[in-house]
Amino acid sequence: MKLEDMILVSVDDHIVEPGDMFDQHVTAAQKAKMPYVVREGFNDHWVYEGRKLPNPGLNAVAGRVPEEFGCEPTCYDHMRPGAYNVHARVDDMNANGLLGSLNFPTFPGFAGDLFLNAKDKDAALIAVKAYNDWHIDEWCGAYPGRFIPTAITPLWDVDLIVEEIKRVVAKGCHAITFTDNPSKKGLPGLHTDYWEPFWKACADNDVVICNHIGTGNVPQHPSMESPIDAWIIGMPISVSLSAADWLHLKALQRYPNLKIALSEGGIGWIPYLLERADFTQQQHGAWTHADFGGKKPSEVFREHFITCFIDDKFGVLNRYEIGVETITYECDYPHSDSLWPRAPEMLLESLAGVPDAEIDQMTHENAMRAFSYDPFSLLGRENCTVGALRELGKNVDVTLKAYGAAGGSSPLEQGVKRVVTSGDVVKMFPHAVEEAA
Repeated sequence: MKLEDMILVSVDDHIVEPGDMFDQHVTAAQKAKMPYVVREGFNDHWVYEGRKLPNPGLNAVAGRVPEEFGCEPTCYDHMRPGAYNVHARVDDMNANGLLGSLNFPTFPGFAGDLFLNAKDKDAALIAVKAYNDWHIDEWCGAYPGRFIPTAITPLWDVDLIVEEIKRVVAKGCHAITFTDNPSKKGLPGLHTDYWEPFWKACADNDVVICNHIGTGNVPQHPSMESPIDAWIIGMPISVSLSAADWLHLKALQRYPNLKIALSEGGIGWIPYLLERADFTQQQHGAWTHADFGGKKPSEVFREHFITCFIDDKFGVLNRYEIGVETITYECDYPHSDSLWPRAPEMLLESLAGVPDAEIDQMTHENAMRAFSYDPFSLLGRENCTVGALRELGKNVDVTLKAYGAAGGSSPLEQGVKRVVTSGDVVKMFPHAVEEAA
């Protein structure tokens, strides 16, 4: 396949929410109880119920020189506008040849769990709904056909979750972000009856449950002495424990169309997981009594799970063991794993030798089917290719920028080193751990 003919839909990108996002979606009285942004020196922070949250742009480093990757930036001025401005985001998508994008939250946590521990749950529910209205109506609504809407939920009450799912589905949203391990959040365990209304609501409304890495089973930094590289290497694979757990969800048997997305987890590790799952059923099933409805675990996985990758040659080579029909693409903009603005070039290398029909499946068709996303009817297929979009984005400046002096002498770079060496790097997943004093 020629590069310019590819069509790319990403099922994992991120929004750095702008400070005025609640303005149009709550009353003046309600706004006093919503999160808000304050600036302190080089830092911007969201504040909620008197608590200062981690900086707003954790790992939003797209467009920076690689030497400045890390947990920065700590203020909006040090990010590409595409991180927080929808018009600039679409420009950056065009420059990258990217048609569609599913965007996870940042300051509320990837699963929206900031509001789970709110003291004022009535105000928290207003905040959740306002967030979803902003995301669906303003962010996604600004450019119909360019985004896959994704909602957060009021995690503290399953009945409220069901109500919010129905409400956002009426707005055209068919994806929600959810913790990959609710018990880690003090919620009822995945395999309890508590969640049955949730499974049913998702199945009845064709809503995909997106489990982003780090939303429950947080990848741990091994020790203060361990290089940060060790944590980065193992980070995507941390979702494998969750995958094994969700694979045993009985609701998958009750709801044949229930879909679980393993977001930002890569795919190269999946063949072994499935091999191990089938072996475990064969070798240990007599005493564990695991029941997959007469199917192999690997078959259940291919029927219910959605996977994604950025650049995964090994996974692509083993796509038949994974299930070509499960694989989707992710860009991860504006985080440091993202290959923006050369994602198509790098992706094509991973897809070398793959038939065009299978490339189409993995780059856009699987995502469009799973997430009820139909950009072609709005934009025309001929306008959705890498070549057509890059023509629209040909004047976008993609030059890498540096915001601090070399050698760590600037306050910006000193801040990065302080975060990494303090062991606070897990804050790239906000609210996964308690804030340091």
